[in-house]
Amino acid sequence: MSLRNFLRTYFSSNRKMRQAIKNIFGFYPGNIFLYKQAFRHKSASLNHKSGSRINNERLEYLGDAVLGVVIADYLFRRFPFENEGFLTEMRSKIVSRSSLNKLSNKLGLKDFMRFSNTDIRQMKSVGGDAFEAFIGALYLDRGYHFTRKIIIKRIVEVHFDLDQLVQSEISYKSKIIEWAQKTRKKHQFQVISEETIKNRKQFKVAILIDNEVIAEAYDYTIKGAENLSAEKAWSLLSNNS
Repeated sequence: MSLRNFLRTYFSSNRKMRQAIKNIFGFYPGNIFLYKQAFRHKSASLNHKSGSRINNERLEYLGDAVLGVVIADYLFRRFPFENEGFLTEMRSKIVSRSSLNKLSNKLGLKDFMRFSNTDIRQMKSVGGDAFEAFIGALYLDRGYHFTRKIIIKRIVEVHFDLDQLVQSEISYKSKIIEWAQKTRKKHQFQVISEETIKNRKQFKVAILIDNEVIAEAYDYTIKGAENLSAEKAWSLLSNNS
């Protein structure tokens, strides 16, 4: 460590966060205020003199885009003979909200989050949002190539087993839920009807986005009908996007 970094770390009022970032990600941050903003939930927003509110939502937006590009590029090179469908599924497994939430908890990022209400800590998406905001801060602080190195060397290659991910199945229901969380859409799985056919009960389940039915499906279990309707809905959403 250079003398400049040592002095900055030792005497800074933010040295706890600086040291934690060094321990977790292997580098000392330059502009610590970017990282502090990355861990500031909207419930604890600061009011800027311009009238805007300072929190981690803009950094989350940026980090989501950077993370998506880095993972897509990494998988493209890692699996040179696989088709785009395979690459898309693998990327979804890595950057899904549930995956990033688990990663954030594992890294202990919630310890640095600023909330105005402790109940918000129970929100499932807070950890994943904070991680994406951190990536956004890292990109602004150190640039794309350094950010890519950290994502690959300190995140993907340490915390993800790609061989296991290849074998794992993806839940379309989870994808719909994660998409709805990301886009701030209201989603609902609703049992529309029950029918008994040859002594077996079938359930019809619809998925609603912002109170509008976009897909329906039948199955012998509610869970199965939910996943089938989610698969139909995901196909429609993917084609529309």
